Order: sequence, then structure tokens, then C-alpha cells
Amino acid sequence: MKNASQIIDIIQNKPQFSKLSKVKCIKRIQSLFTQPVQKMISFAYFKQDTLFFVFNHPAGKQEFDNSIQNIKSALKFHTPDECSDTPVSDIKAFVTHTPKKEKESFKEVKQTYKERSSGNFEVNIHDDKLNSLVKSIRDIIKNNDTN
Repeated sequence: MKNASQIIDIIQNKPQFSKLSKVKCIKRIQSLFTQPVQKMISFAYFKQDTLFFVFNHPAGKQEFDNSIQNIKSALKFHTPDECSDTPVSDIKAFVTHTPKKEKESFKEVKQTYKERSSGNFEVNIHDDKLNSLVKSIRDIIKNNDTN
């Protein structure tokens, strides 16, 4: 009987899920970089056996350039298991200057509630302005109650 990880591996190795193996390879190579460099990577992708890393800050690309030769030589001697299906001939990087999209903010939803008052209340206000205002509110409530 197969366990869950074996079943997942079998599913991921099917042709329709070939992009998952590329993503696993990218994540594995990305994990070889230091933590600060990993945080500055916006995304990565394959294009004709070349792995491109896109950075959101020039300092990340500079650190990448400093350590890329070590990683390339390590990949030549030992290819990770995740990258066995996707050959990596070269690794390149560039900096994107497009701003990140902000997460969608909450859209204000206008909710309407059924009026719980029937408008049957007395107005005992001595100020004429307030008295007329409260009476107009009471009339609105009575009109809406009949609708």
C-alpha cells in the first residue's frame, strides 16, 4: 500500500503536472541562496533551459551576482533530485522596477436593514428645530413601514 507522499509524487510526475516539477526545481535552487537574497526575489521562471530570477531591489541582484558562480559550479557537480527533469543550462537575474500591486482592499458593501421601529413614538422636545427634525424622521419611518 502506498503512503500519501508516494501518491503525491506519482501525481506530480504525470505530464499534465510538469510545471510543478519546474516550480519544485526553482524553489530548491532558490533555497541555496541566503535568506536576505531569498526575500528580495520577486519571482523566477524558466525560459529555454535558462533559469531567470527577478529581483525587486538592486542589492539583491548584487548579492546574487556575488554568489552565483558558487551555485552554478555546485549544480554542475550535483543536480538536485527536484531538477532531474528540468535541465538548467544557465542562471540569470535582473531587477524589475515595476511596483508591486497592492492587495485588494475591502470593498465597502452597503447593507440595508429592515426598520425595526414603526414610528409610534412621542416627540417631547422643546427646541423647535430639533422637534421638527425628529418629527420628520418619524414621518419617514412611518412612510417606509407601510411600503
